[in-house]
Amino acid sequence: MCSAPSPWRGRAGRAPCISLPTDVLEAEAAPAPAEDIAPREMPLSPESAAALLNMLAAARRPLLCAGPSLNSPAGRAALAGLEAATGLPVLLMESPRGLRDPALRAATPLFAEADLVVLLGKALDFTLGFGRTPPFSPEARWAVLEPEADILARAARGLGARLALCAVCDPLAGVLALAGLAAPMHAEWAAGLGAALAFHPPAWAALAGAPSGPIHPATLGHALRPWLREDDILVIDGGEIGQWMQAMLVAPKGGARLINGVAGAIGAALPFAIAASAARPGQRVLALMGDGTFGFHMAEFDTAVRHNLPFVAVVGNDACWNAEHQIQLRDYGAPRAHGCDLAPATRYDLVAAALGGHGEFVQTAGELVPALERAFASGQPACVNVLIAGLAAPIMRMG
Repeated sequence: MCSAPSPWRGRAGRAPCISLPTDVLEAEAAPAPAEDIAPREMPLSPESAAALLNMLAAARRPLLCAGPSLNSPAGRAALAGLEAATGLPVLLMESPRGLRDPALRAATPLFAEADLVVLLGKALDFTLGFGRTPPFSPEARWAVLEPEADILARAARGLGARLALCAVCDPLAGVLALAGLAAPMHAEWAAGLGAALAFHPPAWAALAGAPSGPIHPATLGHALRPWLREDDILVIDGGEIGQWMQAMLVAPKGGARLINGVAGAIGAALPFAIAASAARPGQRVLALMGDGTFGFHMAEFDTAVRHNLPFVAVVGNDACWNAEHQIQLRDYGAPRAHGCDLAPATRYDLVAAALGGHGEFVQTAGELVPALERAFASGQPACVNVLIAGLAAPIMRMG
């Protein structure tokens, strides 16, 4: 152990740090026995599966919420099987905005109407308000399938008598077991939930094409939709532009969607895009991010060029840390909003080109389609730098 002066003072007046000597780091170690690291099977018991299906059948307005661990090829296939078997949409919840995730579109108000909430590997955490009432009905019952006993225990403490069923199991195994036994149910509720999940405000239709004025984020979303082919990989970072794109775009069939995850950190879109291009050679990668986000890892265009890892990065450039700006506007008002401005019309596209990639600069909606065509045709790591209007993330309600 070593200590060093720090502006933060702990109980002993100094901040601790850990130093690992080189001889320790370079020492050889015997591999762990295979049986010590082999994954343990954690099936859903037949009794728990039967009990949960009975609860689903008895409910009138159930919600099925899946956690991030099921956002994998096997997980998405299993969730599709569960949806087909029950007729109920499954909500894949992996956003730090939780119930305010724009990817839920107009479904958020339905959480208050649910009389049964089933968590499939989705932790009962801050993104669900820890199950508080409101937003959830005090009469709603809960069922939790979770591999971590500590997370189950936390759910039990928070929900109390509202927790009707809990089971320690692998979420994927649990979903597969339920899909193999379930039957269609609650057609009217399922149809309403499906419509809410697919909803877009009618006014957004007028934002397609090439309207004049600053480029609306929905206009950008409309322009990007045709470029998402089957098997493509969609990467969406955080921030307000990320929320707009999560509202506008869905993962292509056979492809994947990667977002910044429950932790909410921004800046990972470029590394994610490079990793996706390396992991899935030949699959097209489209990454969406804001201008602040681009600044975190812009030099990685050099990495992508050197290793011939193509992708198209679309930057929503509003010259602002807009997520923080919107928080300041909401909490303090415009006169006290400060420190969120970025330089206007910064040429991030020229940065990508200088590092050996392809760059496009888009100032009007009419330039979007040709710029995207050239970027995808380049076969290079490409940056499409789009000047957009800085708008708050969308809030959607039907009716």
